[in-house]
Amino acid sequence: MTRSQPRRRVNAAYSALNLRLVLASFGLVAMTVFAVVAFWAGVAWLGVVCAVLAVVAAVDLIVIQRRRAARHREEPGARHSLFE
Repeated sequence: MTRSQPRRRVNAAYSALNLRLVLASFGLVAMTVFAVVAFWAGVAWLGVVCAVLAVVAAVDLIVIQRRRAARHREEPGARHSLFE
């Protein structure tokens, strides 16, 4: 048992869904902006790469939201912090 885990949930695995949600949202916004700037600057290959990464972030957001909804159904009323 480590000190970072509360005693009541020693054997429970922690989920980083909320943190993943924040990071995927940031990635979606950043890659979309970078793709627009790259296309505007005439660097098409970089714009395509950034656009693909934006699509990956959008798909990740969908997966995260589905998992968060499933967790909410399993644990109604439970509040999860950003890092849990």
